[in-house]
Amino acid sequence: MKFLVIGSGGREHALCWTLAASPLCEAVFCAPGNAGIARDAECVDIAVGNFDGIVDFARAQAIDLVVVGPEEPLVNGLADALTEAGIKTFGPSAAAARLEGSKGFMKDLCRKYGIPTAEYRRFTEQSEARAYIEEKGAPIVVKTDGLAAGKGVTVARTVDEALQAVDEAMAEGRFGAAGAELVIEEFMEGEELSFFALCDGEDAVPLASAQDHKAAYDGDEGPNTGGMGAYSPAPVCTPEIEARIVDEILNPTMAAMAAEGAPYRGVLFLGLMITRDGPKLIEYNVRFGDPECQVVLMRLMSDLPSALLAACDGVLSTFDLRWYDETALAVVMASKGYPGSYEKGTVIGGLDTAVTDPENVFVFHAGTSTNDDGAVIATGGRVLNVCGMGETVAQARARAYETIDRVDWPNGFYRRDIAWRALERETG
Repeated sequence: MKFLVIGSGGREHALCWTLAASPLCEAVFCAPGNAGIARDAECVDIAVGNFDGIVDFARAQAIDLVVVGPEEPLVNGLADALTEAGIKTFGPSAAAARLEGSKGFMKDLCRKYGIPTAEYRRFTEQSEARAYIEEKGAPIVVKTDGLAAGKGVTVARTVDEALQAVDEAMAEGRFGAAGAELVIEEFMEGEELSFFALCDGEDAVPLASAQDHKAAYDGDEGPNTGGMGAYSPAPVCTPEIEARIVDEILNPTMAAMAAEGAPYRGVLFLGLMITRDGPKLIEYNVRFGDPECQVVLMRLMSDLPSALLAACDGVLSTFDLRWYDETALAVVMASKGYPGSYEKGTVIGGLDTAVTDPENVFVFHAGTSTNDDGAVIATGGRVLNVCGMGETVAQARARAYETIDRVDWPNGFYRRDIAWRALERETG
């Protein structure tokens, strides 16, 4: 089979790497890809928003399956365009992708179908949003309704911080149209969990659990990011918790979307808070998480294309997945200044010699390219995902950080405390 992966980040590198290892694989293409992906797939210079170009390329190459990585093209209807052209595609329709594309839609769906989530209100007027915050107090959570590249959420510890988030979104236009409407919701106490499932419109098969780190700096300090590290499995996801997630959130979501006339097909990512009362939904994502995808796929024993095709073909009810027991852990190396402004084009050295244990360590590229001299350069905020596998969390973590120490990139930074919760559990 020939595969086409859409995207250019660490998630897409992990997808290309996993697809390329399948016995079903004849060729993997990636549009547009990056410097690391080029080692595992043939990169083609087509932007993720160029739907006509993607459809034309898929037809010309007789692509058997397109796997859409990022959320934005899914929300904008890429899966619909490919499906209408007769090209098999893994990813939800635009109607189903509203689960991520609109926080307001997501919250209203939860209310309508009794899916446990935080209390909330929707606002299109700045003054009303400010008044609500002053009435409710802090801590409180302010979210843009639309997509904001993982940066549209403010967990405000003070009223002033929440009011500033409202002003930045609605008055200053920091997030463009995505911030024209806000969802303001109660702060939930607990431990976050990333939970994934393959969905075929009727049935859903859980994937491995993961936990990520959103804050930029050690100790969960600093601004919210797209994710600074992750590990799988997440110890907080006990068999009892997983059963509740499936019964109270996953299956009701599948039934709700079918009832709304938008059956969900693709991977569904439940961002959850495990509270004293059990699991509650923070958000839906309509694609693999990044960097969670990297650690989940490193642990996948089953053949990925077979699983994706089963979802596309509506036969997940007969499908089962097998996993390696080891822990996988990813540390994100980001450009200094991220998630704010940062310098582009800085050279990253040492990558060819950084990995000394290729059986247990892999470096997925996120925001990279090559310069005229052939050197790898940083082109994004999140640049590299250094991943380790191990029998324990401590072993996986040590392998990742030992590899990072051999990367020569003065303009990069990273957190040194990835998986601290799991490590505390492991060491007692």
